[in-house]
Amino acid sequence: MPGISDKGRMMPESPIRKLVPFAEAAKKKGIKVYHLNIGQPDIETPQVALDAIRNFHDKVIEYSHSAGILSFREKLTEYYKKHNINITADEIIVTAGASEAILFAISSCLDNGDEMIIPEPYYANYNGFAINAGVIVKPIVSHIETSFALPPIEDFEKVITPRTKAILICNPNNPTGYLYSKEELEVLRDIVKKYDLYLIADEVYREFCYDGKQHYSAMNLKGIENNVILVDSVSKRYSACGVRIGFMISKNKEVMATALKFAQARLSPPGLGQIAAEAAIDTPDTYFENVLNEYLARRKVVVESINAIKGAFCPDPSGAFYVVAKLPIDNSDKFCRWLLEDFSYNNETILLAPATGFYSTKGSGLNEVRISYVLNVNDLKKAMKCLEEALKVYPGRQD
Repeated sequence: MPGISDKGRMMPESPIRKLVPFAEAAKKKGIKVYHLNIGQPDIETPQVALDAIRNFHDKVIEYSHSAGILSFREKLTEYYKKHNINITADEIIVTAGASEAILFAISSCLDNGDEMIIPEPYYANYNGFAINAGVIVKPIVSHIETSFALPPIEDFEKVITPRTKAILICNPNNPTGYLYSKEELEVLRDIVKKYDLYLIADEVYREFCYDGKQHYSAMNLKGIENNVILVDSVSKRYSACGVRIGFMISKNKEVMATALKFAQARLSPPGLGQIAAEAAIDTPDTYFENVLNEYLARRKVVVESINAIKGAFCPDPSGAFYVVAKLPIDNSDKFCRWLLEDFSYNNETILLAPATGFYSTKGSGLNEVRISYVLNVNDLKKAMKCLEEALKVYPGRQD
């Protein structure tokens, strides 16, 4: 029997999805499971996007240009201009979600064995993209005690080697919800400039910033215009995860020409997804105002509930719709599975993501979980009650 590739063996399971079979088994037993493991909002997709799909009357769903439908890319430039990002349609490649954009960026800029620095905890699938491209992730630990702020510049310089080619950040951050300030980004700019690195900035949660704080894009950092690659997506912005539309954006013409070759190899991004995403750009501002207020209410429930639990701690994040919470537990993987296999409260339980999968540093995240506050307030209150009661009886509780 033929063997499995080394890449296949190295590819990690998703910490976000690996517990789904246990959740399904719990549901078969009649237990209600609150899904707090994945960033799938229950917010309605904008009507203009849904109408665009319903009103599609072409006789053939054709391939688009490999970089995406031109009218869509031109309209995107207007969206970005509103966010003080001035680009042209030629500086955008439409991708099958931000995932493909990250893979194109890494594959275009790094060779097998090259290194990419990522502050951790970080979005777990970055590991998969790196393995796919033959790239080595060099993590730098950020800490829950400082709300997962950017690590000191010295920590970056300690791991930089001749093989270091890029820094990857997510801002606002998944999984922590931390929003990097302009000052923190300028620290990154100085490192990027000093060592001539690429800065890959995943900014898919740009719209979700709280407490009066503003998002500052890496595209606006002065002096490293040709080093920056912006990754973006419509999935969370318009609550349209299933359309699988993202973007890779850069002013570096050589990088974009290279990425286009990868885009040509997969032919084109999803056609109906582009149609929906182009229409979604016309979503009224009131939609985002309502969504932001809803997430503020949800954040309040989660953060206050966790911090009221003895031995638990949760920073108050300024962006996205995630928190990483520290719990009085021995092992987050064991705890999250126990919740589904051995626990219920009023015939209900919760599906969380163990934080171990968001770290590369061995032993990190053992007492942390990621929670996505993507459910309505009433469901979140019930889910947090489940968590409170679970921690009272969990056999591996650590006081």
